[in-house]
Amino acid sequence: MESNGRFIRANAGSFFLFGPRGTGKSTWLRTLKESAIWIDLLDPESHRLFLARPERLLERVAAQPQAVDVVIDEVQKVPALLDVVHKMIEGDRSLRFVLTGSSARKLRRGAANLLAGRLTELHMHPFMAAELGSAFNLQRSLEIGLVPLIWSSAEPWQTLRAYASLYLREEVQAEALVRDVGAFARFLEAISFSHGSLLNLAEVARECQIGRKTVEGYLEILEDLLLSFRIPVFTKRAKRHLVAHDKFYFFDAGVYRSVRPRGPLDSPEEIEGVALEGLVAQHLRAWASYRLVPADLFYWRTKSGSEVDFILYGQDVFVAIEVKRSKNVHSTDLRALKAFKEDYPEAAVFLVFMGTERLVIQGVLCIPCEEFLKGLHPDRSMQEVLGIATRSAPPP
Repeated sequence: MESNGRFIRANAGSFFLFGPRGTGKSTWLRTLKESAIWIDLLDPESHRLFLARPERLLERVAAQPQAVDVVIDEVQKVPALLDVVHKMIEGDRSLRFVLTGSSARKLRRGAANLLAGRLTELHMHPFMAAELGSAFNLQRSLEIGLVPLIWSSAEPWQTLRAYASLYLREEVQAEALVRDVGAFARFLEAISFSHGSLLNLAEVARECQIGRKTVEGYLEILEDLLLSFRIPVFTKRAKRHLVAHDKFYFFDAGVYRSVRPRGPLDSPEEIEGVALEGLVAQHLRAWASYRLVPADLFYWRTKSGSEVDFILYGQDVFVAIEVKRSKNVHSTDLRALKAFKEDYPEAAVFLVFMGTERLVIQGVLCIPCEEFLKGLHPDRSMQEVLGIATRSAPPP
């Protein structure tokens, strides 16, 4: 299978391919289309036919005995197809099924038998800077994000503005996930202020004037639609009192900016600073997802307020990352990283900022954001990305 320039790798066996709308799942799989049986459930006629009779899939496969791949696009539209796929996998191991989805809610109810070892999961993320190469532009990615549908659009601003409403209309309202779409729209605006912050559901509920339980349900919908993610606090061998709340992020910096209300009291610097942190978060999440050796993403915050934005922890990686929008770095910006290093001397610590040159300040590597994002590649270790494998930093 060709990768079409994306870093995600296809499995040899059957797999789910999850990802939000517009991240390029179908484009990535397009090279299969000529030889594969391709079922697009976004097509109204196909959706109607398979919804009425899911076993029609058996007939389609029987009519093309030479095909070895069966691609079902947006399979959550007809969850009953999963039972048919299950039987077919059990009966014919030579077939490879590729099931794409932009919503996990229905699949969770109907795919438990498939997820138990029969199908693996792959996740498609927005573009990474290294996938775009010389076409990557940091300021543009902060403004419109890196969702391929939006990035490649002839009118990216209009496409971005329509993105959230597309989900409201086609996913939330069409699937009857909520009774009051207006309340959900208010929730989207209210929770946008939590992007890059500790998640306080009670505060969000007060802001949009709906019950906390309803907010919890709305947040679950947002995560089921793959529009957001949370990262937990890093607590392994904790030596200090840490906070317990997760941090919340929209999956893409541009989508965050499209739903974040702006008024005369909102400074561009505040919004762009949080957008930058989210942009780094989505890159780290994609890097950890695409690489062969798994890694998990955390943050670190003590109850006294000392915080490190991101911790990457895995079999071959343990780094702490602070993100600053400033073009200059001051010693005060390094306090949290140095505190983390005291507790975890095994970790590498570095700071990402908006400057143009690498610096080493008090023993901490400070790397320009654009350089760091362009260097993130799933085939490269973090040491290779940072360029610290063969060079030691000067003493503090």
